[in-house]
Amino acid sequence: MTTPTQAVILAGGQGTRLRPLTLARAKPVVPFLNRPFLAYQLSLLRHHGVTDVILSCSYRVDDVEAALGDGRGLGVRLRYVVEKEPLGTGGGVRNAADLASGTVFVLNGDVLTDVDLTAMRRFHDERGSRTTIYLAPVADPRAYGLVETDAGGRIERFREKPGPDETITTDLINGGVYLLDAVLLQRIPSDRPVSIEREFFPVLIADGVPCFGWAPPTYWCDIGNPAAYLAAQLDLLQERVNTPLTPPGDRRDGSWIAPGTPIAPGVRLIGPSLVGDGVTLGEGCQIGPLAVIGDGCTIGPGAHIERSVLWEHVAVGPGAAVRDSVIGANGSIAAGTIVGPNAVLQSGAKLPA
Repeated sequence: MTTPTQAVILAGGQGTRLRPLTLARAKPVVPFLNRPFLAYQLSLLRHHGVTDVILSCSYRVDDVEAALGDGRGLGVRLRYVVEKEPLGTGGGVRNAADLASGTVFVLNGDVLTDVDLTAMRRFHDERGSRTTIYLAPVADPRAYGLVETDAGGRIERFREKPGPDETITTDLINGGVYLLDAVLLQRIPSDRPVSIEREFFPVLIADGVPCFGWAPPTYWCDIGNPAAYLAAQLDLLQERVNTPLTPPGDRRDGSWIAPGTPIAPGVRLIGPSLVGDGVTLGEGCQIGPLAVIGDGCTIGPGAHIERSVLWEHVAVGPGAAVRDSVIGANGSIAAGTIVGPNAVLQSGAKLPA
């Protein structure tokens, strides 16, 4: 069996679907249970023996480097390739091609998954594949491009998003995790934007290069919009994702609490929830169920946080409530204010304004 030890992560997007959260921070390192999001992909790769990782970046690269550094703290070696101008998903991979060799994993930098990469390698080798794509089943594939395969898994074609009158032939979509021969990356033009889905893969198929789709039962979520970003973190809290990276802090009564963060008598902590470092919890406040409280937050007396994610240093006033919402860093919610459901506040926002 081949043993890929390299991966390329496509982390160059501007995160427009995740705005306003990405106005102040690059999407690959938005907080995810108080860790940078890419920490989960890097942990997955390391768990499967992949420790040499190339990040293809173009937007707010300083954010990414500040959060992840050289990867040593996450048990990997990180190298950065920075696009001078956005080159699309295919161009982003091509930009990293000179550092890649052998058989490499390629991951979209906005996918949370617990896909078994070791099993993917095995599938790849058993079929003599040169490009294997992880395919994820979705309830409504109309929002995505479809990937059609034959009975043996060989990819026959990619279909654009089907129209309302078109027949749905499969519920499988491109899951954004690939295993491929690095030499194939040289086929991607280096001087213009290229879509890996609409251009690179279809050309490989047309040229008869063995390309297979692999569709195991596994967790998959594109975290690219605020609703999915919130939902995926609640899934992590409920341990619906098989990740080697456990929530930070000590586990107490089904929640995770940063060491040294006091939970005073009268505070209602309903798990599963997560309370970060340096958090102040006022008397009679309720945290949870399913709340993520970022480092340095202050929750006033009698406030209520439920099914929500607060970034760092958010101040929630006495008697305020936040439900089914995401609050960016350094935000403030005045006393008695009700936020949500489905509110998304950019970093520094104040309510009422």
